[in-house]
Amino acid sequence: MERLVERLEKAVERLETVCQGPGMCADGSSKGVAQYVQAFDALLAGPAAEYMKISKEVGGDVQKHAEMVHAGLMSERALLVMASQHQQPAENVFSSLLKPISEQIQVVQNFREKNRGSKVFNHLSAVSESIPALGWVAMAPKPGPYVKEMTDAAMFYTNRILKEYKDVDKKQVDWVKAYLSIWTELQAYIKEYHTTGLTWSKTGAVATEGAKSPSAPPAGAAPPPPGPPPPPAPAPVSCSTDDSASRSALFAQINRGEGITSGLRHVSDDMKTHKNPALKNQGGPVRSGPKPFTAPKPACNANPSQKTSPKAPALLELEGKKWRVENQENATDLVISDTELKQVAYVFKCTNSTLQIKGKINSITLDNCKKLGLVFDDVVGIVEIINSRDVKVQVMGKVPTISINKTDGCHVYLSKNSLDCEIVSAKSSEMNVLIPTEGGDFTEFPVPEQFKTVWNGQKLVTTVTEIAG
Repeated sequence: MERLVERLEKAVERLETVCQGPGMCADGSSKGVAQYVQAFDALLAGPAAEYMKISKEVGGDVQKHAEMVHAGLMSERALLVMASQHQQPAENVFSSLLKPISEQIQVVQNFREKNRGSKVFNHLSAVSESIPALGWVAMAPKPGPYVKEMTDAAMFYTNRILKEYKDVDKKQVDWVKAYLSIWTELQAYIKEYHTTGLTWSKTGAVATEGAKSPSAPPAGAAPPPPGPPPPPAPAPVSCSTDDSASRSALFAQINRGEGITSGLRHVSDDMKTHKNPALKNQGGPVRSGPKPFTAPKPACNANPSQKTSPKAPALLELEGKKWRVENQENATDLVISDTELKQVAYVFKCTNSTLQIKGKINSITLDNCKKLGLVFDDVVGIVEIINSRDVKVQVMGKVPTISINKTDGCHVYLSKNSLDCEIVSAKSSEMNVLIPTEGGDFTEFPVPEQFKTVWNGQKLVTTVTEIAG
């Protein structure tokens, strides 16, 4: 990890040595450096430095993750320096310049995926969910709201950290404040210097991918890191212009009225294959029509590493006080029976499966599951359903709270003893709560998804719309 950070910092240093005039080199002084680069440096020296300091004190996976975040921030600074010295390039070149940032975002997110059993999984998730905010440089015309959206995604996990450590470990609380302040300050920074998108220089050469490395490294310097992979295929820069021209031509043809058919050629019976079977046995363009449109495959599918990535092993094991149920497919007889009050269950990426948890347990989390059925007796804390689809949850005993977040399709079957359960939902759809009847059946009630908000003169008042039930 240290080698990776070192390579990225060297790349940043090499990029900053591409000088366009006196005082523009990265010599540690502010002479000739664009004002918005200096402002970004202030962000690095303030909230980012505080976040790094506290992460180092926490140590472990939190510290490693913070080093990856810092590398991403340095890659972003390198792009800001280039933008301050160059004019805006073509779209395909800009995509290549963004590659170091996007790759570092992927590194941060992969670290979370590889450490799902970590004791600081909430910390890793908060960072992983919000790190795409570094991609604001590619967002126009509203990069600021994009950063806020990514920050809100982290709040779900930071709130869990605050709830867990509020009266236990003040350092963890300070870590949350320091991390979130990075994105809060970044929003203010963008609003002041890049309101509608990344600001490029009006003078200087047009930025190119080759500008990322000097013609020759300084004498005695360490060898440069390997160059980037080949750039992606050039994007059609004039796509929107061509589309507009095509639409204009189409409407012009339609407005001709009946005259639109004047250019059509008459097809006689001897040219029709259903009236002249001999044509069916001939080759050539007569029998070959235009190919149906097929959507282009995403470029990421061409990555051989994704095709050959090994399938994660299925797990059902007790790790400390956490039951881990992961990567189960078509398993209809999963049972956890030897439970204790202090234990929690984490169910991740299970598909077409059924899990039964017997006894009393502290909490249950379903994450990234599809078509999963969960049946449990008693939960003293909370049942959380996150990033899932088509799941069914049945309570046999009691549960105080069920949280549904970023989930499409969720049926909750309550027992007679759990009718006072609180159901909290956000960014979810197709949710239904089923209430037991005296005859043993269930009555289904949909959870509202559509709301109306009005200003009553003093505050905003939100109510469920009639269409939502």
